[in-house]
Amino acid sequence: MTKSSEDTALQLKISDFEDKSLLIVDDDDPLRGRLSRAMEKKGFLVKEAKSKKDALDLLKNSPPNFAVVDLRLEDGNGLEVVKELFKVKKSSRIVMLTGYGNLPTAVAAVKAGAIDYIAKPVDADDVEAALLASPESKANPPKDPMSADRVKWEHIYRVFELCNRNVSETARRLKMHRRTLQRILSKRAPR
Repeated sequence: MTKSSEDTALQLKISDFEDKSLLIVDDDDPLRGRLSRAMEKKGFLVKEAKSKKDALDLLKNSPPNFAVVDLRLEDGNGLEVVKELFKVKKSSRIVMLTGYGNLPTAVAAVKAGAIDYIAKPVDADDVEAALLASPESKANPPKDPMSADRVKWEHIYRVFELCNRNVSETARRLKMHRRTLQRILSKRAPR
């Protein structure tokens, strides 16, 4: 058996599951709507939630077999939704989404019950592959990973946002000169 046929043999199909329910929790309306429509076309029965509260209400009434949960929601942390869903239905297959990918949150998501962790922007094929990946299979390396410059820029910009866009405070926390930080922030994000 070739490597590619081994990978497809380990990939499950939505038709392999009796319960095709999928909960998508994201406060980004366009992304949530686009992802919902794409996943419905792939055979999932989709329910949407915009907030942590809405998601927790849906979980109590009918816990889904699959879930895609954004890490940062307007009213809280998506990890709380993952933990609650895992408590209610341990067999759920949960994928965590985030615009701020970092190792500690990825570890926290997996410990809470997520089977995978994907950085935004994301497309429906990546989400489907993560949700339906066989537990025995290893994750494929990303087709188009972020460059080291992009990862550095994302980190700097994330700290800048967490410091309420205060350049001086951000420079202090990153142990960098304020003018250097201003130059980095004034440029476009690297690819």
